[in-house]
Amino acid sequence: MTTGAGIFERALGADFARLHPQLQRRFGVGVDAGYGCIGRGVMTEVRRGPWWTLPFLLIGTFRNILFPERGQDVPFRIDNHAYVDDFGRETVTFVRTMDVRPGRRRRFDATMIYSEARRRVVDYLGTHQHLAVDLDLAVTDDGGLLLTSGAQRFYEGPAAFRFPMVFSGRARLVERYDDEQECYLIDLEIHNDVFGFLFGYRGAFTCEFVDGPAPETVKPYREEARE
Repeated sequence: MTTGAGIFERALGADFARLHPQLQRRFGVGVDAGYGCIGRGVMTEVRRGPWWTLPFLLIGTFRNILFPERGQDVPFRIDNHAYVDDFGRETVTFVRTMDVRPGRRRRFDATMIYSEARRRVVDYLGTHQHLAVDLDLAVTDDGGLLLTSGAQRFYEGPAAFRFPMVFSGRARLVERYDDEQECYLIDLEIHNDVFGFLFGYRGAFTCEFVDGPAPETVKPYREEARE
């Protein structure tokens, strides 16, 4: 079901109008809006924590949730497309692809919905939507978007439980638009409550706004009804 306003406008309410116009366009991707967004650029830095964070990151590679590689000047692409999932919910893809080194490409998949029950955006991580994450959104003083992750829930078959944060991380992402450079700037950090810094990246990209349906290649293999 769609309501005209996209999932981020519904979550932010009147504050959506405080976003920079280019961020309003980018985060206005939706079914009724009728367009998607493909961002291309370079991550000036992809970082990870010390060696003991590797198990968290390696496990994530099996379902396109995080990865252990690090580097500088990493080519980057993000695909944002809207569609209605099998449960009738407007869904927006956030599929990040990075060429971390020659011959090695990593993906970081997410699909987001607006949850009426939770009154917020819920972010399903990975290829199978096993992990549902509450997102808190705020607009910064310069018209950027601040996203912080909250409670996480794991769903698989009959299993459903709140995911222990000792085994996961909390994300803080800031995205803004630079008028002088005419590009989007992004900065992400993920920290574990016990082990500290796990993963992060920062970089810049430009966007191409495209018409047409969401490609099947950016949709999850499995959809989860529980939010």
